[in-house]
Amino acid sequence: MNTSLINSEILPFKATAFHNGQFVEVSETTLKGKWSVVFFYPADFTFVCPTELGDMADLYPEFQKLGVEVYAVSTDTHFTHKAWHDTSETIGKIKYPMIGDPTGTITRNFGVMIEEAGLAERGTFVMDPQGRIQIIEINAGGIGRDAAELLRKIKAAQYVASHPGEVCPAKWKEGDKTLAPSLDLVGKI
Repeated sequence: MNTSLINSEILPFKATAFHNGQFVEVSETTLKGKWSVVFFYPADFTFVCPTELGDMADLYPEFQKLGVEVYAVSTDTHFTHKAWHDTSETIGKIKYPMIGDPTGTITRNFGVMIEEAGLAERGTFVMDPQGRIQIIEINAGGIGRDAAELLRKIKAAQYVASHPGEVCPAKWKEGDKTLAPSLDLVGKI
């Protein structure tokens, strides 16, 4: 990826997701109007992936309290997502949409396609309600993500979005002090 996707608008796509026992159509417009997480993972029926998706499922109510929708995406089909959901106790607890991307369109739109494998990198993208990417995290295949850390970052992104002129320092948590960048702060932090 040569150009940062930060602050860029998500590109158009159409796909089918498995969500709460149904197949539903989703597109880039589905993600707009609220904060959204697009959570790419390599493949269904694997090893690190179910631990990440299960962790996200456990904290999903916390994301929803913040008005955030989560979308898991792999290059598997929505049919494979249903089969995995129906046969895995961990995946069975997922309440967020699982998008099938067998053509790789969405995965390529976000720049996380492993072309030689036809699989997605472990990419996490957070979009604001306008559909602009505010957070990007990409991990190597063997490194699982932490939904609690993502939740903290989203709280910071939402705070900054609703408090122009303020920024959140390292390790910022809800209720902590923020900074208001100005000339008198230069060299004093």
